[in-house]
Amino acid sequence: MCGIVGYVGQELRAAEVLIDGLRRLEYRGYDSAGVAILEGKALEVRRAKGKLINLESSLRERPLQGRLGIGHTRWATHGKPSERNAHPHRAGSVVIVHNGIIENYRELRAEMEAGGVEILSDTDTELIAHLIDRAESGGLDLLAAVREACGRLTGSYALAAISAKEPHLLVTAKNGGSPIIVGQGEKQAFLASDIPAVLPHTRDILSLHDGDFAVLSQDGIQIVDIEGHPIDRELLPVQWDPVSAEKGGYDHFMQKEIFEQPRAITDTIGTRVNEAEQRIDLDGIDFTREELDGLQGVTLVACGTSYYASLLGKYMIEQIAGIPCEVDLASEFRYRKPIVGPRRLVIPVSQSGETADTLAALKEAKGQGARVLAICNVRESTIARASDDVFYTHAGPEIGVASTKAFVTQAVALYLIALELGIVRERLSPDQVRERLHDAMRLPRMVEAVLELDATIQKVARRYFKARDFLFLGRGMMFSIAIT
Repeated sequence: MCGIVGYVGQELRAAEVLIDGLRRLEYRGYDSAGVAILEGKALEVRRAKGKLINLESSLRERPLQGRLGIGHTRWATHGKPSERNAHPHRAGSVVIVHNGIIENYRELRAEMEAGGVEILSDTDTELIAHLIDRAESGGLDLLAAVREACGRLTGSYALAAISAKEPHLLVTAKNGGSPIIVGQGEKQAFLASDIPAVLPHTRDILSLHDGDFAVLSQDGIQIVDIEGHPIDRELLPVQWDPVSAEKGGYDHFMQKEIFEQPRAITDTIGTRVNEAEQRIDLDGIDFTREELDGLQGVTLVACGTSYYASLLGKYMIEQIAGIPCEVDLASEFRYRKPIVGPRRLVIPVSQSGETADTLAALKEAKGQGARVLAICNVRESTIARASDDVFYTHAGPEIGVASTKAFVTQAVALYLIALELGIVRERLSPDQVRERLHDAMRLPRMVEAVLELDATIQKVARRYFKARDFLFLGRGMMFSIAIT
């Protein structure tokens, strides 16, 4: 749940970009925060335990003017929350931030300590900084040094590195479940662990794939593989605007996202439902009657809220399409040694498209030859790229931890998939198809009608809680009388 932000350019002060970006990632939760900014020819690191305001106070007292920097909000995995364990971490001329878990951390630490390296923190991240610094000190440029260091790592990482020796570059790398996006503006470039952090500055964004390394400068973004071979990949415009990631006058993000549900449902249904022709178009996801009649069943795999949406999907698929359906917690799927193959449709469900356990379940299913149809909200996410077909939910950003839009749009997606399966299998009469498609199109307005009861519901809730508090007070008085 850690947050990463990076900036290089001449247009803006790095400190302002980093703090603003980290603030937009506060919903991820954190126990410490820090930034590293190139100030003149030296890298200045500021870190603070606790809330972002503590880091902001330090930057107000001693402002930094540099135009290159990286920032991080940390949720401890290795080492307890403290300033010395906060990111960024420095080794020599190199400073890095990192999300993920390095599985060979103990072996690397023992090797470094045996070689006389002084380790100042309890984190796995500091070890990566030492590996990069050692490679750079051996004559490699920063990109080559990051590539060599990552070749020594086992585990997951999304990292960003800067070096005083190359004061105009920012290097980032990704492997495993931790996401990294890069974005480009006019004479400036950005990176972050989630899109809202950079949206005020650019909407031209690219998600790094596993094994990608990217070099960011004010002149643009270059992507290479671990061997240094260039990768040609296009920046894509984000479809939602910066306002979508703001509170917009609501008290908190969860309230805002509750009221965005009608729009999210409308966008998810989109042009997929054609009432006039009584059919569904799943954006090119096609099934034949022969294929469906040959299916042994459907398996839904998901975690958290997506798992609960999948439980609804099970009823829909079985009742509407007449196909046996089971739901698996993605974290347990691999370990029960599931039997799936070409005659099973596997549907991984994930809001972010980066859920590590769901991705692992997807790979297990594909390895056994199953067709994989993903439901997710983020284009070009890892799960979307790894699947045979993708149903995008178009929920937009969901900042609130308690899921709202993701859940309802996933349920709508599963309903439309169940309908399409039922139509292809001729399980529904024309009248039933007409009725169900009409109900789907009415759903956004029905949700709006419920939300219009907000003031009435608040009144009822206040009465209830007043009555409850009075009852508790009465019981407390009775208890006091009894014991005296």
